Amino acid sequence: MQRSVAFRREGGDVLPVVFVHGIRLSGACWQQQKRLARGRVAAPDLPGHGARRGEKFTLDGAVGAVAAAVDEVGGRAVLVGHSLGGYVSIAAAARHPERVVSLVGAGCSLVPSSALRGGFRFAHRGLATTADDGASFSAWLLRRVLPAEVAEPVIAAGIASEVIPDVMEAAAGMDPLADLARYPGRVLLLNGRHDHFRLGERRFLAACQDGALQIVPGAGHYLPLTHGEGCARVVKGL
Repeated sequence: MQRSVAFRREGGDVLPVVFVHGIRLSGACWQQQKRLARGRVAAPDLPGHGARRGEKFTLDGAVGAVAAAVDEVGGRAVLVGHSLGGYVSIAAAARHPERVVSLVGAGCSLVPSSALRGGFRFAHRGLATTADDGASFSAWLLRRVLPAEVAEPVIAAGIASEVIPDVMEAAAGMDPLADLARYPGRVLLLNGRHDHFRLGERRFLAACQDGALQIVPGAGHYLPLTHGEGCARVVKGL
């Protein structure tokens, strides 16, 4: 049975949700979650991604994109961020706590250390040696790991491998543990059991003022995109 994402206020109204995508992807990756949603939904493209390819990615610009999306859906919303989008959502919640009702961070429970950033830079150098900046390989990989409902819109919107250096530069200035400590609202850390981005999850949970952690068996880093309905059921009761 198809279930709906439904974050509710005390009075029973369905809360708006802003979905924030991961690195190289775009707001197009949230097709399944948007289909399952009952209330108002926004899924912005972060700078350097999707319709905003060619723009420089900065954390300030990304937080601004999320804040604008919250305004679009009414001024207060639940944030659901995946990977890079999770780190951006954590920063947005810390900066604008009055506008973020609660926060779901999927695949973003690891401090973006120099070693992690170096791994992304290494991968980018490999992609950059191909004629199409790795677009064909990335499309092949996404079609293998994601349902067609998600993969095809993402591929059509463009896979922004060229943004990786800018994101890594911005990641050097991110402090998700401090940001979580500043945000007073509810936080759900949602991780696939096989996701290497969950390696710091206990530190992230300890940093939250009102946090919870849920591990999804059989899932990896792309949890919100590969387990769409299961993810919707988990976040429904936040």
